[in-house]
Amino acid sequence: MSYHREEDTYKIIGICMEVHRNLGPGLLEIIYKDALEIELKANNIPFEREKEFLIQYKGKILPHKFYADFIINEDIVLEVKAIKEFSNEHIAQILNYMKLSDSEIGLLVNFQTKSLQYKRYI
Repeated sequence: MSYHREEDTYKIIGICMEVHRNLGPGLLEIIYKDALEIELKANNIPFEREKEFLIQYKGKILPHKFYADFIINEDIVLEVKAIKEFSNEHIAQILNYMKLSDSEIGLLVNFQTKSLQYKRYI
């Protein structure tokens, strides 16, 4: 991973920490996403929220799509959770989203814990 990408991920994690510091744990996932959107805009970081991806199977597009919480700088998947702890399903989800969106970096962030919990996947 290039230095530039690493710098981007640290900046995003810092923004998540800022949101967590201000709101604390215990709110709904959607609230944290709304606050993240405000912070990303304030920091002039390009993003798409709830970005839709089609899934292909043997040349056919499947009727169900997936929606990444945020795609930042066109290639970082940010998946937001407000849960007790990460499970294998959450890890599988971010890895699948990275593969399907052709992203090199995935950030899984949990706002429900006392201090922000995050994992970076490459």
